[in-house]
Amino acid sequence: MAYLGISVSRRGVVLGAMALGACSPARPKGVTPPATLEAAIAGAWRGPADRARDPSRHPLESLRFWGLKPHMTVVEFWPGAGWYSDIIAPYVAATGGRFIAADLAPTEPDGRAMAQAYRRRLEASPGLYGKVTFTAFGAASGPVAPAGSADLVLFLRNLHNWMSAGLAEKAFRDAFAALKPGGALGIEEHRADPAATPDVMASSGYVPQAYAVQLATEAGFELAAASEINANPKDHHDHPFGVWTLPPVRRSSPIGRPPDPAFDHAPYDAIGESDRMTLKFVKPAAALPPRVGST
Repeated sequence: MAYLGISVSRRGVVLGAMALGACSPARPKGVTPPATLEAAIAGAWRGPADRARDPSRHPLESLRFWGLKPHMTVVEFWPGAGWYSDIIAPYVAATGGRFIAADLAPTEPDGRAMAQAYRRRLEASPGLYGKVTFTAFGAASGPVAPAGSADLVLFLRNLHNWMSAGLAEKAFRDAFAALKPGGALGIEEHRADPAATPDVMASSGYVPQAYAVQLATEAGFELAAASEINANPKDHHDHPFGVWTLPPVRRSSPIGRPPDPAFDHAPYDAIGESDRMTLKFVKPAAALPPRVGST
């Protein structure tokens, strides 16, 4: 949820001033769900600001890389205002699948407002989004989906939040439990400079790719593939307000302080959105029983 300007600490979820403003506009009801990913990405229900980010976020290439196909059960952890949900949920609804939103369970008023607005928007248009299942992910949450029921779980720009809140290991464990044997975990995350000193709190918003792989493998996953779909070689990873200095957040002052009108955004706007890792992990298939007559 870095694109919403959300910061998470061990004391809970703290939303930046722009978080609620980033929520997508109301979508038209009665829209026929799209039968292809291309149609979902081109959908008129997606706001202009969301579609403007497609060249930076590469949703078609990313979703194909993670293996999204018809009839799948998909779990998205912490969907935020629903940038990816507006693509995945309609596609899943149109192709006989199931979409599960494992949203945050905040105690702060702003956090509750965003989560409630997201849920209301999807529930208001079942003809577009289908029958979405809402669960929760947090420190005290239970299963995000029935055990072994999901084909694809997605962590989309949230791992840094969970690291700072001490929830990263739980996220991987919960994803592993939800997936079927052979199911996939897709990750998009701001990528730290490999030479940088590892920061277990991910205070800059950047995460070492090797550490993400370590967390996944410790939970039982196998790395299936890594892609440079969302790489940005212009991002030097060192910004005054972390990754949130870059578009689309464009932070100009520390969290909790008003924006600095004198801050020069130009060099950071020229970088564009962050350099990001794009990873696919697989839950190993269950061991096959020995064939008759084998030794």
